[in-house]
Amino acid sequence: MDLQQIFDSTDFVHVSGSREELQVAEYLKGQCESMGVPARIEEFRVAMGDIEEVHLYADGKEIECRAFSCCGSGAVEGELYYMPGTDKISLAGAKDKIVLMDAQGVSFFTYQDLMKAGAKALLFQCGNLYYGDRDIDQRDLREAVVGEEKKVLCAMIHSEEAIKLVKNHVKHIRLEIKQHEYDGKSHNVIAEIPGKKDEWIVLTAHYDTTSLSHGAYDNMSGCAGLLGIMEQMRHENNYGLRFVFCGSEERGLLGSHAYVKDHEAELEKVALNINMDMIGTYMGKFIACATAEEKAAHYISYMGAEVGFPLTTSTGVYPSDSTPFADKGVPAVTFARSASGNVAPIHCRYDTKDVMSMEQLQKDIDFIAAFTARMANSAVCPVSRDIPENIKKELDEYLYRKRKAE
Repeated sequence: MDLQQIFDSTDFVHVSGSREELQVAEYLKGQCESMGVPARIEEFRVAMGDIEEVHLYADGKEIECRAFSCCGSGAVEGELYYMPGTDKISLAGAKDKIVLMDAQGVSFFTYQDLMKAGAKALLFQCGNLYYGDRDIDQRDLREAVVGEEKKVLCAMIHSEEAIKLVKNHVKHIRLEIKQHEYDGKSHNVIAEIPGKKDEWIVLTAHYDTTSLSHGAYDNMSGCAGLLGIMEQMRHENNYGLRFVFCGSEERGLLGSHAYVKDHEAELEKVALNINMDMIGTYMGKFIACATAEEKAAHYISYMGAEVGFPLTTSTGVYPSDSTPFADKGVPAVTFARSASGNVAPIHCRYDTKDVMSMEQLQKDIDFIAAFTARMANSAVCPVSRDIPENIKKELDEYLYRKRKAE
């Protein structure tokens, strides 16, 4: 397999629900079929919003911004309130204010607290004052964040403008947004290699990007990992192998959530999920996070020592497509090569194929493929299907069913 060609063929922005995302899905399906592995595309609903017009005025002066998709349309004005923290004292000052936050987005409980506190609109910030570019990321107000609360208008500004708002003691903000909201479609690509047993190991990686990124590191590298393992394991194994290229991960793991929902009846036959999210960079530490019993992390550590592959293992909830599987009782392991943002930044214009090392990527693929082969050809998958209670608690917190203890 020509790994470089995978990155060359997907070297463009392909965000959730876009034609470009579907283009990449069809490309990945074709790559599977070129190896003789049958593949199909399954669609699922995603909320979409096409921004038609947005204006943000600070004391009458318009500043550049990007509206959040799916946050509604209309106009709102009020006093600016800079809120760097989300503690109760800070929230008490949000009533009837347009709130500027030290964040690029908002989590479920923070949004609920802001709505109960009476915030009229939300401003977020991204970028770096000292970088030459002035990119502003496009975000969405997620349905899972809004919950039963009302929507309020939200927009992103560059950090340079955020500093000016605070430095210049701006008092009055007016935000106007007009957008068309609708139900769109995203897609998962599913390929299968049947095994001797009617049980499966599901391998996952997401292929969508954020609005500024070509997504080479995050996460075409993981998709290349799936294809590389597929190439090495195109023979019959004891367990079947199912490869799921997930769409819309960047908007809250939507593809993997859709997969476990649509295939819930089959999950009792899934012994293990192996997930890849960002591998193969020139620099960075290789890690494995087991959302499973502690023995799984030990097994991987021992294997790394045996074959001479340096890595760090842990147990817990990894913020990737492994999480919905673990939440349904399927033990999961996520592999990643964690690189500094100075070497391989993500969610920005600098996540391109230039940060990728094809030599390191192949080494990472070979290790994950060797682990997969051991699991797929075991008489009984050695990883227990029992998710430990401490990890169940982490899952409840990560999926916003419970607040983290303060």
